[in-house]
Formats: sequence, C-alpha cells, structure tokens
Amino acid sequence: MTTSASVPAGPESAIVRRGTVTDRLVEANEHYASAFTDPGMDARPVLQVAIVACMDARLDLHAALGLDLGDCHTIRNAGGVVTDDVIRSLTISQRKLGTRSIVLIHHTGCGLESLTEDFRTELELEVGQRPAWAVESFRDVDQDVRQSMQRVRTSPFLVNTDDVRGFVFDVKTGLLREVDPA
Repeated sequence: MTTSASVPAGPESAIVRRGTVTDRLVEANEHYASAFTDPGMDARPVLQVAIVACMDARLDLHAALGLDLGDCHTIRNAGGVVTDDVIRSLTISQRKLGTRSIVLIHHTGCGLESLTEDFRTELELEVGQRPAWAVESFRDVDQDVRQSMQRVRTSPFLVNTDDVRGFVFDVKTGLLREVDPA
C-alpha cells in the first residue's frame, strides 16, 4: 500500500523531493495528470450515498468501504460532526445531486475526545477573537454518533432521512461497528 509516508521508488516514481510539502503535492499532481483520462462521469454519486466522516488521516474511506471514484460524496471535518456546514453539503448532495443514503463514520481514538470547549477560550486569549464555531468535543463516541444521526434526521432541509446509519471505525482493526440510534 502506498501512503504519504511511502511513495514508491523506481522508474514509476517521477516525484522529485524538494521544497515544501505543497511543492511535493503539486509535483505528484503533475505526475498523476500526465496519465489522467477523463472518467466521463458527472458529480452525481453512482451509489447515491453521502458519507460524513472524521478528517483523521488514518481513515482511508474508499479502501475501507470498497468504494471507487464516483461512488459517493465524502464530507469530512474534525470528528465527523454534523455541523451546519455539513447539513449545507448534505442538502446540496441530496436535493441537487441525487443522494438518498447517509453514512456517518466516527472512529476510536479521536482527537476531539481530548479537547474541550476551553480550546475556544485559549484561542481567544491568543488571537484576541473568540471563534464563532463550537469545538464539538465529546467523551462518548457512540453518543456523539447518535447525536449526529439525530441532527441529520431532524434537519428540515434534508428530504431523505430514512436511510441514515452511524458507525465507529476502529483504527486498530479497520472494522466498522454500527451504533444503535436508540
């Protein structure tokens, strides 16, 4: 498996290591684009599913769920929390791009379990302005998944809320565990 920590060596790797991380990403894109062909698909996900997940770098959602390019919409943020912006993205995904199912994925060992809303106060003291957003930290990952499912199911903007399921991804085993919404 190739990760950002292990790029293949040899003739197939034309990526030159120099400059910043962003320079490396741009170089990798040039290599990617040199063999790119238009897949001929539109923005509507083939499986009509939107996935909301944590931004944690250990979650390779496409590999973990057996997904291919074009199968789903993926919305990621810290904690995989259903915020107003996530509702915005889900609303567009459903109403304009045809998704019908929503899958929520949190994970074990999430960094939000060790944060509190005091983080906002710390930022305010440091930069002189309090963030308008909530940290959305939590102690119980299952309860946070339930809360996120409830936010989706009760949003007046979403039209398809019958197929909303929540899971916890185990970062040690790679397995999903479904969370009972009750």
